[in-house]
Amino acid sequence: MSLIEASHDSLPYIDTDIPPSDRASINSLITSSVPPAHTSTPHPYLPPLPSSNFTPMIQLELDRHSRSEPLVGGIDTSRYEALDPPPTSPTSDEDKHDVLKAWRETLRKAYTSSSHLRTRLTNLSLLEEFGKNAWLIHNSQLEDILRSLEREVVSTAGEVEAVNQERKAAQEGVRGEMEGLEEAWRGGVGKVIEVEVAGEGVREEILGRRREGAR
Repeated sequence: MSLIEASHDSLPYIDTDIPPSDRASINSLITSSVPPAHTSTPHPYLPPLPSSNFTPMIQLELDRHSRSEPLVGGIDTSRYEALDPPPTSPTSDEDKHDVLKAWRETLRKAYTSSSHLRTRLTNLSLLEEFGKNAWLIHNSQLEDILRSLEREVVSTAGEVEAVNQERKAAQEGVRGEMEGLEEAWRGGVGKVIEVEVAGEGVREEILGRRREGAR
């Protein structure tokens, strides 16, 4: 029977509980009938997972994380640090061209650091002016989402409770009929066994008489 057509509904409001010994035997039979890798192998009825399509940079980072390697590199923060002027002298521009080159490099880094600090100052000013209201609005939005989820949880719990109550009422409504059918089935099985026993006795009696007649 396919997974879609199979029905595993039970009658918890009518059936008696399974004894612990029988439950252990049932669990052992179920365990022996399923493959060993059933907890890690997807069911064949499940659709295959979509293939991942990460960028090379993301894939490299995922591979590094899977190998538990520490993060190396990242953003170079030395460009934002305070700079020390290179050693110089009144005639170093004419005598040592590498000093002039070092000054130009230091000046370039100073411009970069100045732009970074100016951007940070702008961001801090914006945060001071609008950060509080943005934070309060964000919290209000999160509270709205939380209330919506809580309402959904309450609604779903109510639906589940309604289904359980309907299921209980349906089973309680047919309890007498089910018990009567079960008793009738047991009686029928008993009568069938009695007939088989009686038939077996008649057969043995006939065979016995035939043996006596053959003598």
